[in-house]
Amino acid sequence: MTLSFRSCSESVCSRSRANRSSSFALRVADTTISTPSVRSKRQGNSLDPKRLVTRLWSQALVAILTLLPHQAWAATGLDGAAMRWPYALPFAGLLLSIALGPLLFAKFWHHHYGKIAAAWSLLALASLVIFAGGMATLAALVHAVLVEYLGFIVLLFSLYVVAGGVLITGDIKATPAINAGILALGTLGASVVGTTGAAMILIRPLIRANRPRRHNTHVVIFFIILVANVGGALSPLGDPPLFVGFLHGVDFFWTTRALWLQTAIVAGLLLAMFVVVDIWRFRSEPPPDGAGPEQPVRIRGLVNLVLIAAIVASLLASAMWKPGIAFDILGTRLELEDIARNLVLLAIAALSVWLTPDEHRQANGFTWEPIREVAKLFAGIFVAIIPVIAMLNAGHHGAFAWLLSAVTAPDGAPREVAYFWFTGLMSALLDNAPTYLLFFELAGGDAQVLMHQLSGTLASISMGAVYMGALTYIGNAPNFMVSSIASENGIEMPSFFGYLLRAGVVLIPLFLLLTLLPVAPILHWH
Repeated sequence: MTLSFRSCSESVCSRSRANRSSSFALRVADTTISTPSVRSKRQGNSLDPKRLVTRLWSQALVAILTLLPHQAWAATGLDGAAMRWPYALPFAGLLLSIALGPLLFAKFWHHHYGKIAAAWSLLALASLVIFAGGMATLAALVHAVLVEYLGFIVLLFSLYVVAGGVLITGDIKATPAINAGILALGTLGASVVGTTGAAMILIRPLIRANRPRRHNTHVVIFFIILVANVGGALSPLGDPPLFVGFLHGVDFFWTTRALWLQTAIVAGLLLAMFVVVDIWRFRSEPPPDGAGPEQPVRIRGLVNLVLIAAIVASLLASAMWKPGIAFDILGTRLELEDIARNLVLLAIAALSVWLTPDEHRQANGFTWEPIREVAKLFAGIFVAIIPVIAMLNAGHHGAFAWLLSAVTAPDGAPREVAYFWFTGLMSALLDNAPTYLLFFELAGGDAQVLMHQLSGTLASISMGAVYMGALTYIGNAPNFMVSSIASENGIEMPSFFGYLLRAGVVLIPLFLLLTLLPVAPILHWH
């Protein structure tokens, strides 16, 4: 896929005008079919899991048939070269709101964060309407929502729901060895069941084990770094930015082959650091009561492990099945295999709710708030970032020309170290999924070229997005969910800047070391 913001062709614009009142055009092969728009019915406000999933399924069924493309672009007509930095202010405002809202006006923020995100998004869209007109803005919005956001959130939603049905019971002693073992298990499993899946399965038993300890915040911080981020570096299922790359043509197992050594180095050093910190903290804890474990450790809701395997299988199947049938909406090409994949993901989530006993989720402390918070805030991020993407796509002619110059040598060769650091630091601030896409496109956007001739560049982008997504709560979607679950269960999590400081102290020296290590030669200086 090539993500570009181009002027509407006459045929696209005329088709958009003809259909905008009540229908949209679906082009299947060479045949155009006119399909009436569907207005969803209002549903009740019950948050019962089964009713909620049923409602989501019924409302999304028709919409998903037009969503989640694999190779697409929106004929947006946005000229990024004509934009200047003020168009990025709504996006910056949203990021500042996420950073400062819970710190300065926590109660108001937790009740109205969705409205705040929507306000910044509307401001970004209003500026685009003034700049480019209503139809171009609509095309840009369609592209941002259908191409970038929905595939991302459907995968997160399915993993969150399915993993939330796995209940680990029994008495777990929160010793440094046990904690390190849980973190190691989650890190190894994150690329198999996803960072979201691994985090949702293990965070609750880890919290229950460590809740009696006076010093337990560091355990969750290292959990976010290792399980919710670094461990997902080896497959598209592992981390959202790699899933974005998969949607844009990167082979499913490419990151496994390219990044296993670097990921092993980073994860091993982080686990060693955690053991040192946890032993130090554990020594200051009061002595345990001496009682042995009352209940053996058991895993319940095993059907959800089968469903997680089904999620993995659906991703692999969508990569191999190419029926050659596509749909078109406002210039966005939708492949049938991607539509089918996401319908399957929603069906798997629904099956998990129906097959898992309610008491398992209740014992897990499962609520819909973490995924709801992620869905609302990241919807705002993906919309408010539209003008930023347009300016970046303008290359040397846009407001961010300095960025392209920074990652490119005078002879035109990519600077891999620069790609690693710029992708990583921007991932911490912009969220790593859209940031990965920005630098993927900045490097040319051709998956075949990036996997072969420019494999070091793609590896640098992948490592930066995945590893440095751990630097902030907004760097990677599971970070927010883990922090929210920990706070709900009595763990005192640091503020946005408090977490940034702690994670930075741990990670920045490690990334500097990785940049220079001769055993990780993927990062080359030019």
